[in-house]
Amino acid sequence: MNRDKPNIVIIYLDDLGYGDVGAYGATEIETPNMDRLIKGGVQFTNGYATSATCTPSRYGLLTGSYPWRNKDAKILSGTAPFLIDTTLTTLPRMLKEKGYNTGVVGKWHLGLGSGNVNWNAKISPGPNEVGFDYSYIMAATQDRVPTVYIKNGNVVGLEQEDPIEVNYQINFPGETTGKENPEMLKMKWHHGHNNSIVNGIPRIGFMKGGEKAKWKDEEMMDVFLNEAQKYIKINRNTPFFLYYALQQPHVPRTPHPRFIGATGLGPRGDVIVEADWAIGQLFQTLENEGLLKNTLIIFSSDNGPVLNDGYYDDAVEKLGDHTPSGPFRGGKYSLFEAGTRVPFATYWASKIQPRKTEAIVSQVDLFSSLASLVDSDIRGQDSKNLIDVFLGNSDQGREELIIEAGGRTALRKGNWILIPPFKGPKINKSVNIELGNAPIYQLYDLENDINQQHNLAKKNPKKLEKMVAAYKAIIESK
Repeated sequence: MNRDKPNIVIIYLDDLGYGDVGAYGATEIETPNMDRLIKGGVQFTNGYATSATCTPSRYGLLTGSYPWRNKDAKILSGTAPFLIDTTLTTLPRMLKEKGYNTGVVGKWHLGLGSGNVNWNAKISPGPNEVGFDYSYIMAATQDRVPTVYIKNGNVVGLEQEDPIEVNYQINFPGETTGKENPEMLKMKWHHGHNNSIVNGIPRIGFMKGGEKAKWKDEEMMDVFLNEAQKYIKINRNTPFFLYYALQQPHVPRTPHPRFIGATGLGPRGDVIVEADWAIGQLFQTLENEGLLKNTLIIFSSDNGPVLNDGYYDDAVEKLGDHTPSGPFRGGKYSLFEAGTRVPFATYWASKIQPRKTEAIVSQVDLFSSLASLVDSDIRGQDSKNLIDVFLGNSDQGREELIIEAGGRTALRKGNWILIPPFKGPKINKSVNIELGNAPIYQLYDLENDINQQHNLAKKNPKKLEKMVAAYKAIIESK
């Protein structure tokens, strides 16, 4: 067995908040497997996603570039064209060049094809065209059509006599929708999710055909876990990189029946427990295959939490004492801390000693750091080589970092946060989350004001001037 290079597994959750995990203070949800991983490795209290929404964060993770540099890196529809330049050296491509087998299982949401996808033929470009040897994915999100799995560019279980059609503007004649057929729904829509109905759940976008290929939402966790486990077993004798992108706790929250009622928080709490179980099973697979001691596991979330994100599922009503955003202000979609400061940990049984660090790190840094780990000279445009920090040998993280939410950007430098003036609503009323928009500069001292309640821009003009200069220097750089 080749033991020269460690296996690398990225476990990436979807909308998991800083306060949703026991190791980060959750008391109303038990997450023993996440906690084992986090507490057994380097736990980052200043770990960031590059964006407060999904597609941009995933772009930053796989390219090593800030997503705001790509104007198209925003939340994509299910029919959006492939976002990543296929000539780019991505994280999987860099690892592939160093002898790794590379696989992605789970949520993709980085576009597919050229924007006019024929779902009934080979779909390209996709993950396999940017460095993944194996891919078993959903195209976008669980709440968007097409509601099918795609394996290496082909829809799984598709019958040619029942072709798939997808349209995000116009419904197909005779097809039911959540808006017009509420009597058919097992989950009611709150906002933005009232198009085609699949498994009693209304979605974003319209879809026709592909009946036998459509997923069953409650089985999605098992399907993706089984694929991830198979990938590990098949590639156990060669260095591998697995990007395991879970769908939880993104909407629609559809726990398998064996997890319904696992918490008192309704489906959102239950799917977090479900995801925790899946992580435990993946951990066990690595252990059973004798791979755990030579596998670097990276655990994080693509952005901060949201409760009501389009469906009535009791996430708000049953919240109780649970605080998904932890001590922070905001959430998904927000420039405040809860939008991008997320659970973040690295685990390597034979190399990393358990510790907690305040070092500032970003998911964009994984590209250059992992390149250094495998002796590659390639570096990402905005990616810092922080491999010593990720392995627990240093606390010298980033000095400054740009975060992004819906095309709006802010600067963290040291313990200070600068949010420039942005037009637009202060609160996203649909999800009841503060966005961070204001007509004036906002300046916060996180060391003394973790909840960002005191804007010091007027009181500290010299600090404001320095922060603005630092922000502009990065934003205006090529």
